[in-house]
Amino acid sequence: MMQTIVRKETMKKASLILMFGALLVACGDDSESTNNANNGENNVSNNDSNNDTTTNNGTTTNNGTAGTNNPAVCNQPEASVYMFLNDDCQDTVAYTGQVGRQVLVKDLSSYILSLEAQVDGGNFFPEEGDVVGALDFYFRFDGDASAEEMIRMSADPELLQTTYGFMGGGKDLVSKLAGNDSSTDHKDWSTEFEGWEDATLAQYGGSIDTPEGMVQAIFAQVEKAAIDRANGTFALDPVTGAELPLHVTAEGWDLQQLVEKFLHSSLSFSQGADDYLDDDVEGKGLLASNDGPDGDSPYTPLAHQWDEGFGYFGAARNYIDYTDDEIAQTGYRDTNEDGKIDLLTEYNFGASTNAAKRDRGAAALGVTVDLTGDAWNAFRQGRALIASVEGPLTEAQLDELRGYRDQAVLTWEKAYMATVLHYINDTLSEISKFGSDDYNFVTYAKVWGEAKGFAFTPLYNRNSPLSEEDYAELHRLLGDRPVSPAADTAEIDAYQEGLRTARQILADTYDFDQALIGGDNGEDGW
Repeated sequence: MMQTIVRKETMKKASLILMFGALLVACGDDSESTNNANNGENNVSNNDSNNDTTTNNGTTTNNGTAGTNNPAVCNQPEASVYMFLNDDCQDTVAYTGQVGRQVLVKDLSSYILSLEAQVDGGNFFPEEGDVVGALDFYFRFDGDASAEEMIRMSADPELLQTTYGFMGGGKDLVSKLAGNDSSTDHKDWSTEFEGWEDATLAQYGGSIDTPEGMVQAIFAQVEKAAIDRANGTFALDPVTGAELPLHVTAEGWDLQQLVEKFLHSSLSFSQGADDYLDDDVEGKGLLASNDGPDGDSPYTPLAHQWDEGFGYFGAARNYIDYTDDEIAQTGYRDTNEDGKIDLLTEYNFGASTNAAKRDRGAAALGVTVDLTGDAWNAFRQGRALIASVEGPLTEAQLDELRGYRDQAVLTWEKAYMATVLHYINDTLSEISKFGSDDYNFVTYAKVWGEAKGFAFTPLYNRNSPLSEEDYAELHRLLGDRPVSPAADTAEIDAYQEGLRTARQILADTYDFDQALIGGDNGEDGW
């Protein structure tokens, strides 16, 4: 049975700092071990907690000793830390490549937003291929050639890792996108990719037929907008005629939001649900070997597969000790008080932050939702089970692990689909402002783009509770662009009614409380 872990109000921080400060992380990715010395990434952050506020996560404590070897010698971490030590007191958890890809997605998104200032400031006069090439720096990242390049993202206090070298070589985005790492894909995404039908998106390049084609199409749209802007041509608001930001098109596509959220669903979730945590391919995911370490690495292949799934979920090593506000608003904490934020252990990325935002949003409406706690419990308990077994898992143990996996993946999917519901409400809210002084086309494009990008998530979970028919209907109702503010009243009304139907599909499928759905215009909803 799964045990629930309480976020603790106090912990013995000094002793934990000493304990974790003495350990060495074995960093690796993609079933291979890497031991990079750059920027101190192999120094374990203190993953203890010093949380002085209470949250609503869980009701039962766990002593954290299950699945550990020789705890009296190695002083095993408590259950509020995602860390598992071997007999040599080495942390056996490693997912450097997953963190590296989280950073690449954030930096790609940031770069798109920076283009307007570069072009307007006269610092960049792009020609054909220049912008796509700049975006491919992140998408097709060359770790060997770009190890010394500075990371774009930042934190306060500053990041421990300052260059991309911390992630090692071979850690690009394109090779892990759904369809490109196809050995575990439950469908052929070169022929069965669904969710977008408007070929206009790909009119300047790319395609709408595959996940990679979608990313390339968005890149080509960004490049066209940058070249046009450099030559004095701007996309215009369809109602006011005002100039739009470089990353927003007259169709209502926020290209930055679309590509960022599409990568979260079609790369991070796809890799987690359809690869590292799946069990349909021998030797991969939950069917990987637990019979001894993987080469010179301190972990078994099974443990490493599970950890890589956790890395794509994006949680810090002591995620359960954060408040929802802390995850949603800041996202990181200098846990070991060394004056730096360690991306490998002290930073919350992607889905882990969406889970906290939805928990917080539900609490504001008087509804108890604990996506953060449900995800943590599943990931932490599943890893503890793996660590408790020497050698292959029995069928009963494997079934138990599948149960933890099912909860982890479903909670992850729910966090993203709750976010789709949230942004459908925001889209309805923006539509209600058409014709008023509060109308803002840029905001409208942003919130629709977030809903659409995340809505691809269920496609990559072969066990998704959303049926193929409802998936198709969800995307039909969202459309491939939001209804134009210049459309006639009947078309706008029909689109609004479709969004309300889409909300109900999500609520029914994922068992979201009706109190979270919201009013006709998205008010008082998630």
